Amino acid sequence: MIKDKIVVITGASSGLGSELGRQYAQKGATVVLLARNKEKLDELERQILIEGGSAWSTVLDITHPEAVDSVFREIQKRFEKIDILINCAGLGNFQLFNEMKFDSMKRMFAVNVMGLIACTRAALPLMLQSKQGHLVNIASIAGKITTPKSVVYGATKHAVIGFSDGLRMELEHEGIRVTVVNPGPIRTPFLKFADPSGNYAKKAGRYMLDPRSVAEKILKAVEQNKREINLPRYMGIGAKLYQIFPDLFEKVFGTFLKMK
Repeated sequence: MIKDKIVVITGASSGLGSELGRQYAQKGATVVLLARNKEKLDELERQILIEGGSAWSTVLDITHPEAVDSVFREIQKRFEKIDILINCAGLGNFQLFNEMKFDSMKRMFAVNVMGLIACTRAALPLMLQSKQGHLVNIASIAGKITTPKSVVYGATKHAVIGFSDGLRMELEHEGIRVTVVNPGPIRTPFLKFADPSGNYAKKAGRYMLDPRSVAEKILKAVEQNKREINLPRYMGIGAKLYQIFPDLFEKVFGTFLKMK
């Protein structure tokens, strides 16, 4: 049951994060919305409240551990528990590795990996205290099949998958579940920042996932305690084949893999 759950969502100001906030609120959860953009957070919170939902938002840059700890202490004070944490904040930069600035690489790891770990670390004591909770980490199919121009981005998502798998085993007797979500390209503002040229969005247009549909599948996966979901399904199958036959896969699907 989702009703009356406390659901904390990072990266909630736009895209998949905001859609998850809406859907959880519609099902009766209290959503805690975290992101850097105060204006968008305020607007989303206002919309949810107008529709009869329950929401609270606050600004958070997850790359600052002290700020993360402070915000999660406030969440504990206000709500006394966290039922679900969705680590949805993330960024990408689709460039050839030898053309990318090192600061951009560090920023991706700071947000996609260390920020996610910081939020998980801050939420975990409350979950351990109540002997229940669900951690949902948004990774990417790129973490399973890393392609040209997403070398560093894919490495960050590979780290998220590994972190999630190991943590799941550590927590299996603590009543805390871990789900990792590996989507392909989603029709959100993410791609405008990852590839300002718009070329990838044009090429991948027919493969783009609808954020509403992705959010629905995530809610269902959490309810069913799935360890991992890959979206769309055929990309998940492709990722399994790639692990078994990497050379053949790259030869057959080379053009598709170089779409960026």
